[in-house]
Amino acid sequence: MSILTVRHSTVYRYREPVIFGEHRMLFRPRESHDLRLIGITLEITPQPAHLRWLHDPFDNSVNIATFEGTASELRFESTVTLEHFENSLPEYPLEEYARTYPFRYSDEDFPNLMRALDRHYPGEEVAKWALQFLDSSDATNTMKMLRAMTFGIREQIFYNRRFEKGVQTPEETLLIRRGSCRDFAVLMMEAARSLGIAARFVSGYIFTPDRSGLAGGGATHAWMQAYLPGAGWIDFDPTNSIIGNRNLIRVAVAWDPEYALPLWGTYTGSAQAFLGMDVTVSVAETAG
Repeated sequence: MSILTVRHSTVYRYREPVIFGEHRMLFRPRESHDLRLIGITLEITPQPAHLRWLHDPFDNSVNIATFEGTASELRFESTVTLEHFENSLPEYPLEEYARTYPFRYSDEDFPNLMRALDRHYPGEEVAKWALQFLDSSDATNTMKMLRAMTFGIREQIFYNRRFEKGVQTPEETLLIRRGSCRDFAVLMMEAARSLGIAARFVSGYIFTPDRSGLAGGGATHAWMQAYLPGAGWIDFDPTNSIIGNRNLIRVAVAWDPEYALPLWGTYTGSAQAFLGMDVTVSVAETAG
């Protein structure tokens, strides 16, 4: 067990005072058997006129702020302290029928996994690319296949931090052989779905100890989860070849990245008013 503190700062800057519309925040980690929140603070400047919480369709905790008046800067400062219990098993307890690929989800699970099985991007290049991780025999060990895919993305594609909005299509990532953590996550998600494995997108944070060699620190991070009967949702981080939740702090899950944005909102003013934004994230370990 580790005690971690996450500090997440986002600052929007404008040339002139503007009117801020509604802003939605996904800063609060998802509490579970492997993560317990100890404390959370949120400071917003200027102070919102109204601030409320809700759970979205994926049961993520969303904070919604509305504002009055005008300002030339909007600042969000989130600090979260949590207990993190590492779950990186060498062998996950899959149901017997799911240990070997291909397998079929049970009649009970299938209706709940339909959106996680749907391909979200057209094209066959990703499906063809995914076939390389199958054994030449008729049956492939399921975890071996997903492990090979997780490692294969990092080996074949260059990690490139991108600050632009949006996600590359999986085909584009394969073509240019470079991408950000969210591009890697979407590629693996679509590859798994092409093979009939239920997958979903995860956004959150990564703890990168000194000399760990892990990528994605200093900003929000993204990876994917696959649903495997007997083990449930398992984390796969192709950016760092991580299987399990080691150093990963889940904040939001969704079928598509657009529903797991850490922060989004609007403003009313001239198009030239926006100067830019600064995002900083730090994750530190505290002695327990």
